[in-house]
Amino acid sequence: MQQSAVPELAHTRTRPIHWLATATALAGVVALSSVLQPDAATAAQRPGPRTQSAPAAAAPATDGVAFPLECGPVEAVVERKASGDLDGDGRAETVAVVHCDAGISTPPDGVYVLTRGADGARVRVVATLVDPEDRHTVEDFAVGEGAVTATLLGYSSVDVPTCCPDTEERVKWHWKNGAFVRSSPAEARSV
Repeated sequence: MQQSAVPELAHTRTRPIHWLATATALAGVVALSSVLQPDAATAAQRPGPRTQSAPAAAAPATDGVAFPLECGPVEAVVERKASGDLDGDGRAETVAVVHCDAGISTPPDGVYVLTRGADGARVRVVATLVDPEDRHTVEDFAVGEGAVTATLLGYSSVDVPTCCPDTEERVKWHWKNGAFVRSSPAEARSV
């Protein structure tokens, strides 16, 4: 008979006392877990110093903005404005429909996109969607779902009086690859 180099260990053979000790330990863990329960789970985080976020910045205002519009002795008037996050950065931009306060006739509109500078305070014009030199009047203007939509009323020739636009085009701008891209939906038409 050859003797093993490793002595026989007592725990290599199970005896009823081992089973009894294991059952007792397991019963103790189950009993203790029923007494010590974790807090109820919730989907909301509890407020704390690390979970508070800064308030969202307000959309840029149009007051005091120097629009790239030549009005001579009259003032530029913001006819309409709307705000929304157009470039997906989490900050709202403001889109303004602006024209010169002509008093008579139908002055052409310009459509400008405003944003705040890196400092968060200074408002600046970052894009011109409609240039007043193109002689359009803007109707049905809206900002939503990351896009700007409008109906542009215009003129088929320079002979058409400014009181009576004779063309209509439905347009949409959306942010793509660092610039506003203009598209015309299928329902665009002429009057």
